Amino acid sequence: MNMASIGILFLFFIVIRAQTEGKSFVKVECKTGNVGQYGQQSMLDCVVTTSEEVKEPKITVVAWKKKGSEDALDETLLVFHKGKTTGQPGYRFAESSWNDRNMNVSLLITNTTMVNSGDYKCSVMTDSGDDITETSLRVTAKYNKPTIRSIPVNITGREDVTLICSSVGGYPKGRLRWFDEHNKEWTASSEMEAEQTNDGLFKLSSKLSLLKNSIFSKYTCVVFNSSGGKEDEVTLEIPDTAASEGHGGEKGSDQISKIVAPVVVIGSLIVGLLLALLIHRRRSQRDHQEVPTCELDAEQGGLVETYKEHGNGTV
Repeated sequence: MNMASIGILFLFFIVIRAQTEGKSFVKVECKTGNVGQYGQQSMLDCVVTTSEEVKEPKITVVAWKKKGSEDALDETLLVFHKGKTTGQPGYRFAESSWNDRNMNVSLLITNTTMVNSGDYKCSVMTDSGDDITETSLRVTAKYNKPTIRSIPVNITGREDVTLICSSVGGYPKGRLRWFDEHNKEWTASSEMEAEQTNDGLFKLSSKLSLLKNSIFSKYTCVVFNSSGGKEDEVTLEIPDTAASEGHGGEKGSDQISKIVAPVVVIGSLIVGLLLALLIHRRRSQRDHQEVPTCELDAEQGGLVETYKEHGNGTV
């Protein structure tokens, strides 16, 4: 091995050692998991830290990439190199005034969609060493306010009814639940379907079948997210005539009770009054008849005495 070869080998060893030692002085620290909201800004938090030996480090390269699948290459999103920043639309450094002395290399996604969900890789090179680390983004979307429609549209209470509740624009897959006016749950009697649309979001639809003899006055459909949190609800009010005709329509029974109870009370009072008047009248008639009888007896007694006097020849 000649001197030239030894020199090259030594130089190579020095470079490798410098890079290896430099990695111990520089480290990229990222938040392990990040959560982004669909249609809003999302940020992947990453900062560069250095050891005490490093004074005023300068960043020479930053590269943000989204990891591809096994069959796809990583997608380059944002690069800083030779004092210039280039990247795809919708991606930039979190700090708008970022420069090579700023150790905050966080990535900002300006309009989050479902395609942004996944794993990311941040590579940083400085004049004191370099490092690579990974982080991830989980995208969620809030479901829109549910809507309810009925089949048939006009509910009369004389036929079976199907209520259909729908909510769209959510992620991950959520759930629709049914409650009646007494907050009793009827979800077990319903059928729900979840369809993923082209934008990656879910459309939820739930059908609740009602028999004509078991219709309540109100039904509420509530949408819950994948974590079980309530997001929004809608209430359908059934016409009073339809709810009262159903066997299970307690509102109709309550209304009937409210009407019947006063009628019974008033009727009882009227009957009592009539009885009292009747008794009073009978007593009055009896008292009225007793007086003439006494007078008649007295008069008859007088007549007898007179007759006796005439019979004796004294008159």
